[in-house]
Formats: sequence, C-alpha cells, structure tokens
Amino acid sequence: MKPSFLFLLSWMCLCVVSSLANSGHQLIPEENLLVLTVATKETDGFGRFLRSAKYYNYTVKVLGRGEKWRGGDYMSAPGGGQKLRLLKAALLDIKSEHQIILFIDSYDVVFASGPKELLRKFQQAKHKVVFSSESLIWPDRHLEDKYPHVREGNRFLGSGGFIGYIPSIKEMIANWTQGDSDSDQLFFTKIYIDPAKRITLNITLDSKCRLFQNLHGALDEVVLKFEDGRVRARNVQYDTLPVVLHGNGPTKLQMNYLGNYIPNSWTFETGCTICHENLHPLSSLKESEYPLVMIGIFIQQPTPFVTVFFERLLKLQYPQNRLKIFIYNHEPHHEHQVNSFLQDHGSMYKDVKYIQPKEEMDGAAARDFAFDMCRKDKECDYFFNLEIEVVLKNENTLKILTEQNLPIVAPMITRGGRLWSNFWGALSADGYYARSEDYVDIVQGRRVGLWNVPYVSSVYLVNASLLRTELTDYKLFTSQSFDSDMAFCHSVRNKGIFMYVNNLHTFGRMLSTENYKMEHLHNDLWQIFENPVDWQERYIHENYTRMMKDKLIENPCPDVYWFPVFTDLACNHLVEEMEHFGRWSGGGNVDTRIQGGYENVPTIDIHMNQINFEKEWHKFLLEYVAPITEKMFPGYYTKAQFELAFVVRYKPDEQPSLRPHHDASTFTINIALNQVGTDYQGGGCRFLRYDCSIQAPRKGWALMHPGRLTHYHEGLPTTAGVRYIAVTFVDP
Repeated sequence: MKPSFLFLLSWMCLCVVSSLANSGHQLIPEENLLVLTVATKETDGFGRFLRSAKYYNYTVKVLGRGEKWRGGDYMSAPGGGQKLRLLKAALLDIKSEHQIILFIDSYDVVFASGPKELLRKFQQAKHKVVFSSESLIWPDRHLEDKYPHVREGNRFLGSGGFIGYIPSIKEMIANWTQGDSDSDQLFFTKIYIDPAKRITLNITLDSKCRLFQNLHGALDEVVLKFEDGRVRARNVQYDTLPVVLHGNGPTKLQMNYLGNYIPNSWTFETGCTICHENLHPLSSLKESEYPLVMIGIFIQQPTPFVTVFFERLLKLQYPQNRLKIFIYNHEPHHEHQVNSFLQDHGSMYKDVKYIQPKEEMDGAAARDFAFDMCRKDKECDYFFNLEIEVVLKNENTLKILTEQNLPIVAPMITRGGRLWSNFWGALSADGYYARSEDYVDIVQGRRVGLWNVPYVSSVYLVNASLLRTELTDYKLFTSQSFDSDMAFCHSVRNKGIFMYVNNLHTFGRMLSTENYKMEHLHNDLWQIFENPVDWQERYIHENYTRMMKDKLIENPCPDVYWFPVFTDLACNHLVEEMEHFGRWSGGGNVDTRIQGGYENVPTIDIHMNQINFEKEWHKFLLEYVAPITEKMFPGYYTKAQFELAFVVRYKPDEQPSLRPHHDASTFTINIALNQVGTDYQGGGCRFLRYDCSIQAPRKGWALMHPGRLTHYHEGLPTTAGVRYIAVTFVDP
C-alpha cells in the first residue's frame, strides 16, 4: 500500500504542475525576479532591509546610491518623484521581457518570506501589475470618489511597493516627466483611477495584503505569528500572511518592533539569530588599540551609594588609559565624594573634565556640552552616558557594548522588584511611554536579545561617528517640550538612527532616589526600604547568606548563638552616626526616654529612635535576624518587635562594664560594632548560670540569646579604648 500511495501522490503533483503549464500559468522562475529599491543613504533601516533580502536570497539592485535626496520627507508633504526618475533610468538597461520587477522602499521595509511565495501570490492575482494597498487615501483625499470600489479589503493605492512584468511597468512610467519632489503616489493614483489606463495596463491592488502590508492605518490588524520556528506578520482582518512589510508614514516605530522578529531575527526556538552579527571583538586588539571612550557621568539629584558608584567605575574591565572622564555634578551634597574620587584616581585616566555645582550649568546643557567635547575630540570613538543612579554590576559592560558595533546601544537595567527599566518598548501618540507587547518578557528575561526600541536612558553607548555626521546639532538634549533624554531620543528617531537595548547579559539595576534624605551623616544607612539590594551589599556581612550551608553559626554557650551579620562599614557608619548625634545618656537610673522613666540597669547609650532609625532597624531585624531565630529556636516565630534598641558605649573612665542582670526580652541581639584588640581591650559577655563567657567579640557578629529567666549575664570590663555594641530587646 505504501508504494502505491507515494506513486499516487507524485502523479497528483505532476498533474497540478501540468495543469498550471497548460493553462498558461507556468510557475515563474525565481531567477526572473529582480528587486529594485532606492537608497541615497545607507541608513540603519536600509541595512535591516538588505539583511532580510539576503536571508531569503532576493536579488536586489539599489538605485541612487551617493545621490542627494530631493524627494521630500513624506511626513509633511507628498514627494518621492526622485524614485521614479531613478527607476525609469534603470529599466532602460533591462532587456529581458520575462523579467519581473519588485519595486519597493527600503528604509522602512523588511521581507517576511521568500521569492517563491511572492511570485506565486503575484501569479494568483492574475494581473500584470499589483500595487500595495492602504485603508487611508494619500496624498489627495478629493480623489476618493474616483477610486473603484472593492468588495472586501483596502481600497486605496500605496506606492511604496508594487510588482509587475517589466513591459507593463515600463509602459506605466513612460510618461513620468515631473520633478524629484513631486508625488510618485499621486502619479500612480491618477493612472489607477483612470478606468482605461487601469484596464490597458492591467493594474490591480493587493487589497487583502497577501503580498504587501502597509502599516499606516492598519496597526490593529497586524500581529506577530510564531509557528514552527518561524515568525510572520499576520493580517487578522483578512487572515493573510504578507510577504513584504512596510512601515509607511508615521509607523516607523511599529516597523522597528516587527523588525525585531522578522525575518526570524528572534524566535522562541532559536532565540536571537542576529545578536552576534557584525561584532568588533576586542580580544584581537592590544589594549592601546581599544576604542577610546569618553564616559559622561551625570549627577543631578541627591543619590544614595555614590561612593559605591565610583568604586564600581574603577572596576570596569577596560584600559583606563583608553578612557576619558567627564563629570557633571549639580548636587553640592556630593562634592566631597566626587573630589575624593578625582583626587585619588583621576590621574589614572587619559583625561578628566569636571563641571562643579558652582558653575550652575543645567543638565541638558551639560549633556550637550559633553557630546560636543566628544564630537570635537578626534580621539573619541564612543561616548558612554552613565547616570549616577545606575548600579553597573557587570564589569565587562563597556567591552560588551563596544564589541556590539551598533550606533546606540543600552545595557538593560531594571529597578528591583518592578517592571521599570531604562528603555521604552513603544511610544504613546504624544511621544511618552507606552508598553509594547513584548516589554514585560524582555524586562523579565523571557526574551533575550538585541531590541530596536524608541527610547533609552540612564546608561547607553553612542558611536562618536554619529555625533560628527548625523547628530551634529549641538542642542540634542535641549527642548521646550521634552526632558533631556526624551529630546535626545526624539532627535535620534527623526534621523532614522536605531537605538538598541541589550539584555543578553545581566548588567545591573537602577537605584531609587525618590525618598533619599540628607539629614544624617551616613544617609545610606536609611536606604533599607528604598534600595534593599544595595543596602544589603553595602551593610550585610558577605558570609551571611551562606551561614546555614557552611555552618557558620557558632554555639559558644548553651542557647547562645553567634553569627556574622554586619560588614565593617555598617559597624563604622552606625558608630559614627551615634557619635555625630552625640547625645549619649548619662548612665543614671532616671531615663525619660523609656516608659516609666526608670532604668534598673542603665548604660551610656543612644536609642535608635533618637536618630529616627527605629523603622529601619525593625526592617533589619525582620529580614536578617528573625530567620536565624526561627532556625535556632524551632517552633518560635517572631515579628521582631522591640521597645528598646540602642547603641552602648563602654569606656574605662566612663562606664567600663555592666552588672549582672536579666534583659526585658524574649531574646536579645547584641552586635559588636568595633574590634577587640584594635579599638579596645577587655570587654565581652559572661552568662553566670552557665559560667560561660564570650571574651573576644568579633566586629559585625551578632550574639543572640534568651532574655528573661535563663540567661542572667553581665558586661565584662573594658580596660582600654572604647567599645561599642548595638543591643535590642526583642519581643519584650
């Protein structure tokens, strides 16, 4: 049965081909198709068009290379006549009567399928010339009544794409004698709406978008279709799969979105297929041959963890003698941090320029000034824009971006726990943020690649050649309508320059600056709510997260546990904050700070609520102490409530020790804030019932023990120096 079935199938296929041939509809050979397009400049869009043509093996001839464009901009007024002049001249050189010509735009066009499908659909149209269609009439709406009606589909002609036999196309444009700035679409429209010419030339429209999809007026009709490892654009209105996609009129950004996927640039099966094209690897270069990058650092508002920002800058894996540093600082609060960085490390870089707050330059002007510095500097190959609130965790970021060899590329960064990022996937009608269909998937890493987007901010790399050619306008960031980043991106989009965001790697995140207050000595301590990840990296001991796995919790006395929790810096900052506040208690029994006003076992201390740190301290206890408590004391669950949390100071000539006592707590946390042997001598804690002492407290380690009844204890004498501890009576 199997051989008979195969024989029958083969016979049926032969019959179909024979039937087509006998009926005069023999399949057109692909080699008969020639794609003609006009491109006076090799824009990013043109490169995308050629890449799609190469993917499907189209034969393309480009007209007008090197010419100045005089055909208008299509957005404000009709134009395009220059294309017809170039086409008319090119057709004179084509002698074959069997040639099929596909004439299309290129800057905003991609192929979604190959020549075989295109030619098959062209033959099925049964006309000599087929134009793309539109639902909107352009450029003369007064001609609407003269258009023939269609039973279903788009009614109006679009000149951005047509296909036909060469004799018919030659005849169609033979009478073109107008100027370069005259309207090609109006010329073709008048031919089409003339019944006699339409019949003589045998012209029709691709009304149901089987060959051509113009996006203007049809955005709601077009969706991406992922199937069997391929990506197509599907017109849901007519259930068709167009071969040519055209972002005509004001739909360039939607075309960019579709171009992120078509033709098979990204699929669920393959991921990104173009991400490693045209790379410029640095591995083959000597460090002295690396591109010279000017890093522009912009500080416009009070920002946490500025010192950490500069520490990370120093760790960038890029030769520092191939970096120039531009720093714009609008915030006097950060002058000390900037000056410290420049004083300690400025000489490591090839050059440094610092604009201080006293110069009173606004942010947009500073960005324009920085770009112009790079523009005029013949050594400058790239400008790397870096806002102070960017947490750049990937030390290879600069290498990755320069190797990408793109006009403008941003490493994707996000704000922890939110869908906020440094790019927009789409724009609203008024030029502000809109969410693209793939935005969430890109931000959350379910789609990974290089994405052509309409807006980037905060951190991005600009090829300096653009500043000297396309982006020569000095005031790229200055606008009456938009903020500086929006103004810049608006200028870039208007030039047809593509901006990409890269989420192939994990690059970092963005700090929240919304509730950053400057009323303390070490304001970063208060960032546990706003920037919890950065707070943890700065202040929580590096061994904390592996405490359980590596069994770092010690048990020096019965039911007493000892574990690392604070970094040295956290200890230093807390001590310095208390000394800066300076209002230490007198160590007497009368204490108006506590309920009842009387302390049985007084210490010289400052309470957390005196420096407005009690909410942050409670958050710290919940996040970093409560989980340990629940592990060490099974069955006990705590909300880490407290009435007393304070920093104690012990000095030989002030209060060297503390007499035996019970704590008013279910359990107590006691964190050593400085180092025995270095900062002080003596000290420690002795549990009298067990005759067990801890006499060498480690800085940043927490001692956790039960409070009432069982763990009667005393503070051992400090014999020299000053000892600081942070004490909390939890669950009183």
